[in-house]
Amino acid sequence: MAHTDSSHNVHGGHDQHTPPHYPEVTHAEHSFDSKAIWRTFWILLGITCVELIVGMFIAPKFHSLKLMFNILYIFLTAAKAFYIIAEFMHLKHEIKNMIMTIAVPALLFIWFLAAFLWDGNSYRNLRNKFDRHHREQGNEKVAPAPHGTEAQKPGGVH
Repeated sequence: MAHTDSSHNVHGGHDQHTPPHYPEVTHAEHSFDSKAIWRTFWILLGITCVELIVGMFIAPKFHSLKLMFNILYIFLTAAKAFYIIAEFMHLKHEIKNMIMTIAVPALLFIWFLAAFLWDGNSYRNLRNKFDRHHREQGNEKVAPAPHGTEAQKPGGVH
């Protein structure tokens, strides 16, 4: 007579009444990374202080460099947006496809705004250049009132 172990069956496993022993399943616990949050805070604070110092003390002294300062502000603001999105919205920890799904439409939206501002400025310049009525209004000189006669005040009795 063949001896059979009650804990094993023909299929090489455990019998139906005793559950198989699995190693302890451990999940990586999400730890609160205060160093990353403080690092991001100090980076954002530093960028903001640079913006304030440039805007309050340096830029007013150099009016001829206004375009350069505007470009600097755009880059500093984009850097702040990057850190906010990467750290506080946790996009830095996502897979590349998820990042591209969010980043590409955002960049297209920025391009969309720049294109419409550029086109609107072009339209304004063309209108100012070719609109005869607008040109005449700009060139019209106001003649001074002849000496001895008083100019009538708006809203006064004629």
